[in-house]
Amino acid sequence: MSNSPEVVATKSTLPALDAREIDAAIERIQDVIAATPLQYSERLSALTGAKVYLKREDLQSVRSYKIRGAFNLIAQLTDEELAAGVVAASAGNHAQGVAYACRRMQIQGRIYVPANTPKQKRDRIRAHGGEFVELFTIGETYDAAAAAAVEDVARTGATMVAPFDDPRTAAGQGTIAAEILQQLDAPLDAIVVPVGGGGCIAGIATYLHERSPKTSIVGIEPSGAASMTAALVAGAPVTLPVVDPFVDGAAVKRIGDLPYEVVSRLGAAVVSHASLPLVARQLSGLPGSGSFVVNQIDEGAICTAMLEIYQNEGIIAEPAGALSVAALQNLTLEPGSTVVCLISGGNNDVSRYGEILERSLVHLGLKHYFLVDFPQEPGALRRFLSEVLGPDDDISLFEYVKRNNRETGAALVGIELGSADGLSSLLERMEHAPMKSERLEPGSPAYRYLT
Repeated sequence: MSNSPEVVATKSTLPALDAREIDAAIERIQDVIAATPLQYSERLSALTGAKVYLKREDLQSVRSYKIRGAFNLIAQLTDEELAAGVVAASAGNHAQGVAYACRRMQIQGRIYVPANTPKQKRDRIRAHGGEFVELFTIGETYDAAAAAAVEDVARTGATMVAPFDDPRTAAGQGTIAAEILQQLDAPLDAIVVPVGGGGCIAGIATYLHERSPKTSIVGIEPSGAASMTAALVAGAPVTLPVVDPFVDGAAVKRIGDLPYEVVSRLGAAVVSHASLPLVARQLSGLPGSGSFVVNQIDEGAICTAMLEIYQNEGIIAEPAGALSVAALQNLTLEPGSTVVCLISGGNNDVSRYGEILERSLVHLGLKHYFLVDFPQEPGALRRFLSEVLGPDDDISLFEYVKRNNRETGAALVGIELGSADGLSSLLERMEHAPMKSERLEPGSPAYRYLT
């Protein structure tokens, strides 16, 4: 039995998740959602050799695709269910879709979000829902918020608007695929889809399997919350012991049962970072390979992609929204093939950009941290600057960890390199310098306090 806090409706009247139901969802939500642009990216096309398009779901009224699933579900509730109100748990984007639907349909909703939900998203939930929505902050993860939502439903008899583990939600999100096929003038050879709880990829994969079976599908998870990967490896959904909450829109400990059933039934295969050339081979037959793979990408690479698409395409993407673009660096696509990357959301809090830049620099090998024992004598720092740092290197952080009357004082030093290949020469100069240095390795317990 699943120990997931996610509620899956079990009524026999629930629709099946298939292409016909996704077409029906289009009719239900077409007056509410925007037909978001399919934007051609010259930069990404030049980098990959493929024709890369960006599906701009960040341009929805709630700045993510989540409104599609939320509205499609609520639009199918009976008058009695609407009168009892709705409940939802979310990391932020689904909640905005639910809040928007509540205000539009003038029904009462209660929404539970984890404490790590960015303030920007919480403010937008309140703005979209107005007087029709109550917002509660519960726990440190989505799963804690989901457990609170389950308790609410059991206590009040309200209807759960599931963010991913309901065929009505997944069908609404699957309308993205139908829209893409209508917008393209050529066959869709491959689509890259972010994976959080799995509802979006379940809906998209279902539609493409029936209506465009030669399309290859690549699902991408953050490496710190790879619940779909874990489920496919284990042969069933499993609960991850811990997740990195940074990619808040995809930080789910347990993949949904329905998304897992769909993805596994359609033959999705997990590929590790080391075996990613396999993905290239699977997709190298484009057009028409029809492969389905799931992979994960480092959070630092996601941050780099966020900054690049902001600086080059002018797109403000949240971490989950940049997952698909981040994955392109690891894929070798057939020249001239048509590839779509789903920009799933743009609800990013501007206050997070300091951390985003930091993680990107570390990922690119440009930012490094050291503990340095400086002699407590005049000119020690000057010697470090002249004897250790390269001409294009810079100190971005200097803080004494402990300084007293002893002969040396330990300092935390952050160094930003002019180029990543300058690390080896920096380490060599440090080894021959009079002061003792210790590098703090990414992933170590001490390093976690820095990022």
